[in-house]
Amino acid sequence: MTPETSPGTTPEGTGNRTVLVLLDTPGTELRSPVLELLTLARRVGRVEAVALEAPSLEVLAQLGAHGVETVRQAELSADGHAPSADVAHLTPVVAEALAAAARACDADAVLLTSSFPNKEAAARLAFLTGAGLVVDASDLGDDGTHLVADKRVFAGSWDVRSAVTTDLAVLTVRANAVVPEPAPEAVATEVVGFGVTVPAAATAARVVSRTTHETSGSGRPALGEASVVVTGGRGTNGDFAPVVELADALGAAVGATRDAVYEGWHDQFVGQTGVTVAPRLYIGAGVSGAPHHRGGMQAAQVVVAVNNDPECPLFEISDFAVVGDLAEVLPQAAEAIREHKASRG
Repeated sequence: MTPETSPGTTPEGTGNRTVLVLLDTPGTELRSPVLELLTLARRVGRVEAVALEAPSLEVLAQLGAHGVETVRQAELSADGHAPSADVAHLTPVVAEALAAAARACDADAVLLTSSFPNKEAAARLAFLTGAGLVVDASDLGDDGTHLVADKRVFAGSWDVRSAVTTDLAVLTVRANAVVPEPAPEAVATEVVGFGVTVPAAATAARVVSRTTHETSGSGRPALGEASVVVTGGRGTNGDFAPVVELADALGAAVGATRDAVYEGWHDQFVGQTGVTVAPRLYIGAGVSGAPHHRGGMQAAQVVVAVNNDPECPLFEISDFAVVGDLAEVLPQAAEAIREHKASRG
């Protein structure tokens, strides 16, 4: 939905609310999901950013291009001392910092991306501030009295609109909700520090060790954030090479069904209890379309299904259905895409 067609949405630049956006990676560069938050936030008012570490010059340039004049950088202290760097990533600490930032600027809303840690931080923030909370929102607007948010519920079968009636609204917004757009005019961005006293309870539990496991999606977009997702199911019979080839041609993330992951064919599954995706393009290859899987992907804008079974349930919600052997269809599609890209230089 666009600001012109979404009921209850304030045209960009006319709102008088203050919206805080949490920067997930201020030390490097801002990823598309955060730029989407900045785009949504401008619809309802003035945007400020919150960072738990010093923003890089590249991030400041990105923020300026998206109309953000102020970055509030948290200055953490616990028992009169600065806590260790890893403490800043604990969800209770993130919630305390956002609560302090919201109080400092009398914010009307706080927006976070819909990662698992951010959902936990958002819930803690809502508890600390008595705010209304909407998780996995897909749109944001203002009906003149309250902030309103759209989201999909009941495994993707219902679209609902919620009005937040508290003074502060806290929302996590799923990736690919909007196309990120810069502000009409770039601005200079200033970094302003603010103090955050971290209570002992916020650091009572912390990560003491961490093991990184390489995934087959290395070098590709994160599955939960990708604008294009290619998923393989039981119909691959364990051969994900055609799925990977098409994903590489499209610059897409690779996913799997739950059964395919349990068989050891891939490492991330799309579904209600797995990774929930809402890409602009979703391609399911050899995927039957069980309710569990559909609940995790049917918020996609365009769904393409490839299956040799003409009665495949995924065809019921697909925009395009291809009846055929994925081992033949996907490589042909990948080759056509590569040729098209090459012809465009």
